[in-house]
Amino acid sequence: MKLKTLSAILALSSSALFAQTVDVQGAWARATVPGQKATGAFMKITAKDGAKLVSVTSPVAGVAEVHEMKMDGDVMKMRAVAGGLDLPAGKAVELKPGGYHVMLMDLKAPLQKDSTIPMTLTFKDAKGAETKTELTVPVAMAAPGAKPADMPAMDHSKHKM
Repeated sequence: MKLKTLSAILALSSSALFAQTVDVQGAWARATVPGQKATGAFMKITAKDGAKLVSVTSPVAGVAEVHEMKMDGDVMKMRAVAGGLDLPAGKAVELKPGGYHVMLMDLKAPLQKDSTIPMTLTFKDAKGAETKTELTVPVAMAAPGAKPADMPAMDHSKHKM
């Protein structure tokens, strides 16, 4: 009995320890208009010892995925990141408009400016241990402090729902 209790305490403390090695800063989600079924969420993630962002969930969306936008010649292409987003040790990875971002699709209701949404990020460390980070993400028209030139347009009308 004592061994089971000790094992449980060690498992919980190692998970908590890992969770503290992943830092999420500046998270925000783009507000939507009625009828809009998809939007993006953005943040900066730093994993002290390296990790992968393997999944994202939010009760406001039927589907949440990490996507990458990049130029292919003169065409901007977007796709889901397969296998998780690598977070190199000690290096901040920025999820931002026009690059890596969280896609929230099949929205259950419009995301109102100045509200917040819950989001859960699941990380996996080099040994395969998973941990979850719960966020309360503010909803805004643009990143705090952003200027209009900093905000590339994101057309998500081609997504299949």
